[in-house]
Amino acid sequence: MTSSGDDVLDLFSSVPPEPEPVPEPKPRVWGVSELNRHLRRSLEEAFPPLWISGEIGSWTRARSGHCYFSLKDDRSQVRCVMWRREAAALPMEPEEGMTVRALGRITLYEARGELQVQVEALEAEGEDGLWKLAFEKLRKRLEEEGLLDPARKRRLPTFPGTVGVVTSPTGAAFQDMLSVIGRRAPWTRVLLRGTRVQGEGAAQEIARAIRDLGAWGEADVIIVGRGGGSVEDLWAFNEEPVARAVAACPVPVVSAVGHETDVTIADLVADLRAPTPSAAAEAVVQDGQAIAGLLEDARTRLARGLRDQVGRKEVRLKGLRARLGPGVSSILRPLYLRQDRATERLEAGMRRLIGARRERAAALAGKVEALSPLSTLRRGYSVALDDDGRVLRSTGAFRPGGAFRLQVADGQVACRVEGGEE
Repeated sequence: MTSSGDDVLDLFSSVPPEPEPVPEPKPRVWGVSELNRHLRRSLEEAFPPLWISGEIGSWTRARSGHCYFSLKDDRSQVRCVMWRREAAALPMEPEEGMTVRALGRITLYEARGELQVQVEALEAEGEDGLWKLAFEKLRKRLEEEGLLDPARKRRLPTFPGTVGVVTSPTGAAFQDMLSVIGRRAPWTRVLLRGTRVQGEGAAQEIARAIRDLGAWGEADVIIVGRGGGSVEDLWAFNEEPVARAVAACPVPVVSAVGHETDVTIADLVADLRAPTPSAAAEAVVQDGQAIAGLLEDARTRLARGLRDQVGRKEVRLKGLRARLGPGVSSILRPLYLRQDRATERLEAGMRRLIGARRERAAALAGKVEALSPLSTLRRGYSVALDDDGRVLRSTGAFRPGGAFRLQVADGQVACRVEGGEE
């Protein structure tokens, strides 16, 4: 096969030319802020929240409430920050050199390009922990001051006219105390000073409430407490302001915090510690039925004692008469008459005294009955309540279609609002 010269030329001209070399890309130039921002994001994405163990170093609490410190071992250290919200939940500030566990996120402080840990929780290593250490530290200090001395604790009044209560007005503990006092001693007045019982600042509010009730001078005894919860929930009652307020209160204080197994600093300082709020209410008021039984028993014993006394005198006189003989009958006869008349007067006086006491007890029972909310309900009135037991006092509290309960004399009736007043 032959080809012309033009064919050869076309064959070579179809070969592609060699590509020109591509220049290498120039390295990217990063800004410092851009680099630190990229490093922070990379660190936060690479490390989930983790626990770090180490010793506390250079602990500082700023005016803002944020805490700055380091965690270190014998070879290294890492900077840490705990923001105000998390730091406020600490029961105490850890001491220099204390071994702790910190739960936090690894991040980079962009402004300085420093690695740091944003701590969310801090625990002392060992069984005690920060909560136990803080509890024991305050308990020891108060004990040294004598505030835990049993000798300074006061007896509760036997029949208090007014019981002061420091607790949350919306909590179940207050309703439990009201129920117990209403059942045992419905004539007792209850004076509530509502307050928060957990969270930041709750200890100061509780202490202020105790001081207010004591300063008003109307309460004969004060119950301070709340229902159960975790150590963190109950911690306000382990803080020094509450302990000082309880110790300085001018009337006896009963502490009723949590359940029977929960023990707080307020329990140790109070004049009486009750295992539950309901038990506190039982401790401060006497059972009305038991009082009535005691009065009846006293009446029986008094009558028996009088009969025994008269009988002993009769036996004594009979013995004297037998020994002296008939010759002194004329002397003894007037004495017998005087003794009989004295006995009659004494018995008549006792009957009048017992009758007056019965009338007084009946009058007091009538007053108690007249003041009881149940007597109002028995006269045909009723009270509208919401699901939490609060009284609905105005039309604005009733929403169309909303449910409520109607308290009548012998129970409650479930109701629903069909329409508002035009």
